[in-house]
Amino acid sequence: MSERTAPKVPNLNLRFAEETDVGVLLGLIRGLADYERLSHEVTADAATLRRSLFGARPVAEVVIAEVDGTPVGFALFFHNFSTFLGLPGIYIEDLYIEPAWRGKGIGRALLSYVARLAKERGCGRLEWAVLDWNEPAISFYKKLGARPLDDWTIFRVTGRALDKLCGKLGASGE
Repeated sequence: MSERTAPKVPNLNLRFAEETDVGVLLGLIRGLADYERLSHEVTADAATLRRSLFGARPVAEVVIAEVDGTPVGFALFFHNFSTFLGLPGIYIEDLYIEPAWRGKGIGRALLSYVARLAKERGCGRLEWAVLDWNEPAISFYKKLGARPLDDWTIFRVTGRALDKLCGKLGASGE
């Protein structure tokens, strides 16, 4: 890494999460949810994470940032596919650094790590979303060369709406 991009934290280690990290991941996820003012939406538990990340068919990967062996952040990502490029991509679902460790290059190091994985895996792009009120993150991402896709709107279907869409509920929602 160049002097400009090198983390300002000695002894920073980035590694793939292992099944024994589930408790650590839950703690970091709760920290992220607090920061995003979404704690009320966290329903993940150890069994769900274990099954989703380390079970027979893992659906996402996690890189943990550690300083002197202490977890201080993570990036959770998964592959998607661009029909226009005809190539896979990587979507970063969550990137989180504990508040005391922000501004020290750890977020940049995690993004660079996942970007290198994307290139090594033949991906055509790396994407993520950011809450529109999170100006520090938006500014940080723009400095890295990321550009917002203002002409796209994200849609989500969960809970009862998802049940209804897949036909589990009648038209009246019951």
